Amino acid sequence: MQVRRQSKSAISKGYAIAAPTDTPQNILEKIVWHKEQEVAEMYANESIESVKAKLANASPPRDFYGSLQNFRTTPALIAEIKKASPSKGVFREDFDPVAIAQAYEQGGARCLSVLTDVKFFQGSFVNLQLVRQVVELPLLCKEFIIDPYQIYLGRSHGADAVLLIAAILTNAELAELQALIHQLGMTALVEVHTQVELDRVLQIPDVNLIGINNRDLETFVVELEQTKILMDRLDPAVSAKYLWVSESGIFTQQDLGFVQGCGISAVLVGESLIKQQNIKEAVKNLLGN
Repeated sequence: MQVRRQSKSAISKGYAIAAPTDTPQNILEKIVWHKEQEVAEMYANESIESVKAKLANASPPRDFYGSLQNFRTTPALIAEIKKASPSKGVFREDFDPVAIAQAYEQGGARCLSVLTDVKFFQGSFVNLQLVRQVVELPLLCKEFIIDPYQIYLGRSHGADAVLLIAAILTNAELAELQALIHQLGMTALVEVHTQVELDRVLQIPDVNLIGINNRDLETFVVELEQTKILMDRLDPAVSAKYLWVSESGIFTQQDLGFVQGCGISAVLVGESLIKQQNIKEAVKNLLGN
């Protein structure tokens, strides 16, 4: 694993542990170290049993995978509700997650992705819950998941799918966390960026939805060509077993056509839509509607 942990308990799970005096090697490691502290605070503030009990009041999970699978004319759109990023700062000062979600739905998005990270992306689980109350579309909890607690929290706030990032999880934890997501009736979107990560994920049982992030999470540099690089190396018989999502770096209909030609069935788009004055029309324009 490239991303080290700070918690000594993580060594038993196969993670390299950073020394107390070490500084993060990149942005992703900095985020993960903060997540370790955040999750510890979650456990201290409310027991995981209490969070699990709230699932009884949550609406049944919507079919995130099916919503993407049944859309074949152009790549299905997962539109992202994201206020800011560590590399580019605030995207939209008049950020209203409810209004944005409704505009995405009216524009033709098939699913929504809601950033729940507070410190680095200015999101929240509250935003996830607010969005769940106003749209019918399936929702992805976009979080840096390192612990089951976060998955239960996402489900209790209305998530229908959860992101798992291969770069920050061991194979064993990817399998375990995905199994929990499926057990709760949700979809797991397993994200990769490199060939090594993709090779790992293809060995994990029951994976059916794979995202190729064109953004290098260590540097936050985006190259749309990354989708083509990874897809071109796949045996057609292997690629046919999965539904593929291209994430980041998609701004135009030409970009959509490019990734569709690579074998992509869905795209996750945030920045290029969230910054537009009329988000509903921006979605329609991107999809050619």
